[in-house]
Amino acid sequence: PETPQNPKSSKRPENPEAARRRRKLVELGRPWLLLAPALAVLAALLLWPLIQVGKLSLQDYEVKFGGGVGTFTGLDHYADLLTSSLLWQTVLPNTVFFAVACVGLTVALGTAVALLLNRLGATWRLICSVAVLAAWAMPAVTGTYVWIWLFQPQDGLVSQLAGAVGLIDPETTNWFTERLPFYAIATLNVVHHGFPFVAITVFAGLLTIPKELYEAGMLDGANAWQRFWKITVPTIKPVFLVVTILSTIWDFKVFTQIFVMPGGNGSNPDVYNLGVFSYIEAFAKNDYGTGAAAAVLLTLLLLAITIVYIRTLFRQGEEEL
Repeated sequence: PETPQNPKSSKRPENPEAARRRRKLVELGRPWLLLAPALAVLAALLLWPLIQVGKLSLQDYEVKFGGGVGTFTGLDHYADLLTSSLLWQTVLPNTVFFAVACVGLTVALGTAVALLLNRLGATWRLICSVAVLAAWAMPAVTGTYVWIWLFQPQDGLVSQLAGAVGLIDPETTNWFTERLPFYAIATLNVVHHGFPFVAITVFAGLLTIPKELYEAGMLDGANAWQRFWKITVPTIKPVFLVVTILSTIWDFKVFTQIFVMPGGNGSNPDVYNLGVFSYIEAFAKNDYGTGAAAAVLLTLLLLAITIVYIRTLFRQGEEEL
């Protein structure tokens, strides 16, 4: 009698090349499959609103009872925006110089605090860390009102102290009416709120540096400044890159600290930045198209910074490999 054949044994073997391609597709698709839920949420929360803002920037939009009506205008709002003297003489300079000052001071102060934490004992390190994190945990609105109170004309603490030593006349000095003192106060506010992130992040990086490197530097006669630039900075360079670029992204889109301060809500155009300008155009002047165009411009600036951030991280990873 004939022996029945096993169906599995009669199956033709799979082509090795096809099997390799299938495994490669599975390996490439598995991460995206795992990321799909999060990407779907991000698309719903971020991508769809961005599309709507871009669409709105191409229209003259009029709000009516029960909805709104948009008339397509093409790139007219972008043309008006890019030819506006207010944009080039006030809004963009305020945005860029304010962000650069905030980033530089935030990184410098955060690094100094991180170096201090690295030298303290366990008890004082805990106390200082809690105090630093308290500044970070304070809501931006609350922190801004504290700085407004400090610089309040006439009866503010800083105004009284400056008047006591003869620097100003508290009765006639208003810190919030001119661009330079206004943004000086805003810079103090943003740096105070942002340096804890840099301090804790850089401190975590400092803990990864072997002490033997510093001991070798001291044996070679390097002072503290030389050890910082020759050992600390090169060793934790990726950490400095991360905190610098993230701080740049955050400081370019500052809104609350400017809008809440006196004059920042639209009554003083000299202190507009891109975020406030976009809000004022859209919701105070009901020019939703121009406001949306300004928001798109800000998004493009942040996107460019993000691309630089990602390219820098990839380049840093390739150098380490």
